[in-house]
Amino acid sequence: DVQLQASGGGLVHNGGSLTLNCTAPGFNFHWYSINWFRQAPGKEREGLSCIASYDGSTKYVDSVKGRFTISRDKGKNTVYLQMDNLKPADTGRYYCATDWTNNCINWQNPGRQNVWGQGTLVTVSS
Repeated sequence: DVQLQASGGGLVHNGGSLTLNCTAPGFNFHWYSINWFRQAPGKEREGLSCIASYDGSTKYVDSVKGRFTISRDKGKNTVYLQMDNLKPADTGRYYCATDWTNNCINWQNPGRQNVWGQGTLVTVSS
């Protein structure tokens, strides 16, 4: 089975930065769009960002626009989520996922994702 692996989480102070990585060991996922989700304690999983494989276009939820940047390195088979100016409200477990499409049509719908990573925890202290 294909599995995604999210890594790079940690503890940072308010205003700090982290870069999350999403990989798929043994599987080349460059044909597929990758979506990042976040689940804060006690809240539903929220779609944050997407990068489409067919044209490289990106999507961001309003709360992270201007602070988060999604990108991919096809040679390294990795999708990144650069997170700057982190706030305590960004605390949560971050997941990468794919719906096996090459676009971002389902980027905010957790129920339409087919493969999930195990998540990586981000904690932002005030």
